[in-house]
Amino acid sequence: MMADVGAHIRAIARSCGGAAGAGWKRAARAAYTVAASLLAMSRVAQSAAQPQQSALQPAGVQAAHIAKLWNLSLIVCGIVFALVLLATLVALVRNGRGSAAQPPATRAPDLGSLTQPENGTRRVVIGASVLSVIVLVGLIVADVLTDRALSRMPVADPVRIDMLGAQWWWQASYRPQGGQPGFVTANELHVPVGRPVVVSLQAGDVIHSFWVPNLHGKKDMLPGIDTTIEFRADQPGAYRGQCAEYCGAEHALMAMLVVAESPERYAAWVARQARPLAQTTDAVALHGRDVFERASCAGCHTVRGTSAAGTPGPDLTHLMSRETIAAGVLANTPENLAAWIKDPNALKPGATMPAVPLSDADRRAVVRWLTTLQ
Repeated sequence: MMADVGAHIRAIARSCGGAAGAGWKRAARAAYTVAASLLAMSRVAQSAAQPQQSALQPAGVQAAHIAKLWNLSLIVCGIVFALVLLATLVALVRNGRGSAAQPPATRAPDLGSLTQPENGTRRVVIGASVLSVIVLVGLIVADVLTDRALSRMPVADPVRIDMLGAQWWWQASYRPQGGQPGFVTANELHVPVGRPVVVSLQAGDVIHSFWVPNLHGKKDMLPGIDTTIEFRADQPGAYRGQCAEYCGAEHALMAMLVVAESPERYAAWVARQARPLAQTTDAVALHGRDVFERASCAGCHTVRGTSAAGTPGPDLTHLMSRETIAAGVLANTPENLAAWIKDPNALKPGATMPAVPLSDADRRAVVRWLTTLQ
């Protein structure tokens, strides 16, 4: 699909290049084609893309409040913009009056307003100023009411998660709940539909910002300062989150996934995540585990039930239960795992994970073992 889109864009670009020498009408038609094509492709991408990432498609009560404020602001600002354009058009039309013998550019300026008050114009200016103040105060009131509504969501019996932002990935620590022990995962949150979620936010290095637009607004994560954000997913689905504060070279590749599911499916997911490491009898996989523990992997990653207890990188105990690796950069497949281990910086320049010098056979064995971490 991406190849087809690229070919389509190149075809449009060629038509635009040819239009440049064929007159402004053809150029205008080409520009219209570009705009229409891009709009159509964006709509297709939005409809087909999963997970969602849009503040205009709220899936929770707080996101709904924010969307209402956005719609109100858009309507008000749109009306003001239209009125300004209308006033500008009226001024241009009135200024253009005159005879052919004495065009406006050569007429003597009308200085009558210096000696005679323009009561009508004064009333219009005063009325417009008063109306502007009323509109601005109204928007401020709407903003304050929205902020109060966001802070009044009930948080009884919440799911509690400790979220750490680092360059450039997310660590999520689930606290013990429902008789299940706590556990650690990365770049992917699961939450039950209809139940409040309280996320404690920390920054491990620089300023980050937690943002899942379908569920809530942005919340900054400052080094040395603990903050919280509360949200509730009211619709099941997968929602993409993103760091919303520039945090370095790979800021744009610091994504997360929030999966909202029924309480039953969520409870089953928690039980699987809290489960100890699944053992394997596959000889190749066991060799891969030995290589993993001997190599630098064990110094950066934790796999519960093994000697690997590193903390600089994500916990990999249930790696294959996640949709992506490298904070949303790659789908979680054996091929992508092998490429990531071989040279992370080729896929995510600036990543702190170094290339692991393994033979092809050892790398395949490590990937084979990692695929058993369900």
